[in-house]
Amino acid sequence: MNERISISPSIHFGKPCVAGTKIPVQSVLELVREGISFDEIIQEYYPDLEAEDIRACIQHAIDVIAAEDIRVSTAAA
Repeated sequence: MNERISISPSIHFGKPCVAGTKIPVQSVLELVREGISFDEIIQEYYPDLEAEDIRACIQHAIDVIAAEDIRVSTAAA
């Protein structure tokens, strides 16, 4: 796993966070989804982050989806 993302059962119920912070990956991704620039995320929301932390959040989401085991049923409903 990326060293910029950590998972600890004692922080946000084990949800992935930016390492060394209590900032959930999900919160960062929601800001990215809203079209907020990396600079604005850092300046206005999370001044402890670096652009590389935001990229790591995006990569974490990609990695989670890539690891998903998807099963498609071909049976008619």
